[in-house]
Amino acid sequence: MFADRAKIIIRSGKGGDGHVSFRREKYVANGGPDGGDGGRGGDVIMEVDKGQNTLGEYRHRRKYKAEDGKEGGKRRCHGADGADIVLKVPEGTVVYDAATGRVIADMSGENMRKVILKGGRGGKGNMHYATSTMQVPKYAQPGQEALELEVRLELKLIADVGLIGFPNVGKSTFLSRVTNAKPEIANYHFTTITPNLGVVDTENGGFVIADIPGLIEGASEGAGLGHEFLRHIERTRVMLHIVDAAGTEGRDPVDDVKKINAELAAYNEDLAKRPQIIAANKTDCIQEGEDPVRRLREEFEPLGYEVMPMSAVTGEGVREILFRVKELLDRTGEKPVFFEQEFFPEDLLAREDLPFTVERLPEDPHIFVTEGPKIDKMLGYTNLDSEKGFAFFQRFLKEAGILDALEQAGIQEGDTVRMYGFDFDYYK
Repeated sequence: MFADRAKIIIRSGKGGDGHVSFRREKYVANGGPDGGDGGRGGDVIMEVDKGQNTLGEYRHRRKYKAEDGKEGGKRRCHGADGADIVLKVPEGTVVYDAATGRVIADMSGENMRKVILKGGRGGKGNMHYATSTMQVPKYAQPGQEALELEVRLELKLIADVGLIGFPNVGKSTFLSRVTNAKPEIANYHFTTITPNLGVVDTENGGFVIADIPGLIEGASEGAGLGHEFLRHIERTRVMLHIVDAAGTEGRDPVDDVKKINAELAAYNEDLAKRPQIIAANKTDCIQEGEDPVRRLREEFEPLGYEVMPMSAVTGEGVREILFRVKELLDRTGEKPVFFEQEFFPEDLLAREDLPFTVERLPEDPHIFVTEGPKIDKMLGYTNLDSEKGFAFFQRFLKEAGILDALEQAGIQEGDTVRMYGFDFDYYK
């Protein structure tokens, strides 16, 4: 079975705990603290494997976990970092947050490898907590907890052209004629039960075409099989809409086009707005005296759709349609459809009900110290040196209510916010 969807639970590694120990040497009666730091937890990483074409391996296993970091040791020994877990997916896989439906990552184009969940930071050993007044610290910092997330994987085929239309209108016959694809062809509804990809080579260039299993009315609401595969045309730049112009099964071709386009718009309005050529197929079966191609042109060309006749069986008109499709692709440009990130797993930190404090330094009223588990955890998962990391940091301060707390404490523009060794100037 063609597996193009899966739902899994991923979990990063927990950071290793810091260690509590004291130096014990011959002739040294009271050695100082020498507990080492814990190791970093492993990351959960998605990586494109171009040898895969389905999500089948994720249908039978539900949970995936990176390795936890190891505890620090004596003599300032650093705990080992936890091993990352790398999940291989086919190119074109989109990763969604299962709870919100927002995009976490689109594994296509240049995005071949991406960290989805970062492992927890290792805790500091007691060697870091020795002071002039506390020379024998008997505590160490615990490692940060792991992040866990349920994600939905969806494979959206990477093709330039989407082949759409009702079942049994000749899509598979057309695909087998113009590409090296070998779809199963028979005179039954839903003969095509998996999407087929083919490469078309013409004198004016080549392109990739995807045959989407036959749609029926109500597909966007879950009827029939077509709705299972509508996602595969979300990346396509041009639609080739094949219709049975001869009405060999008693359906009206004009009505068929309207119904399929209504399904596209109901699923994704952007799909219905993309360039579309209507291929009036089965012209070899049109009865004498009838002119369904003219009817299609009168109905749809005023709406911006080009109607071209063809016979997928005899090959008449096929070459002209391929040339026209390539011209439309050249006009739309080469930029592929890419799904931008909408959900950042670090956002989970803002939702956690953890405490924090805001205090004005008595010796300097222009410095505000913000501490607590909520702040500490956020800083452990965030790379403030990256643009995206700093943008998340700013969003976190607002959504977690930290900025409101600072304003209530009396902070003014130009004052300093201090968080665990980081100093930031406050500006509205």
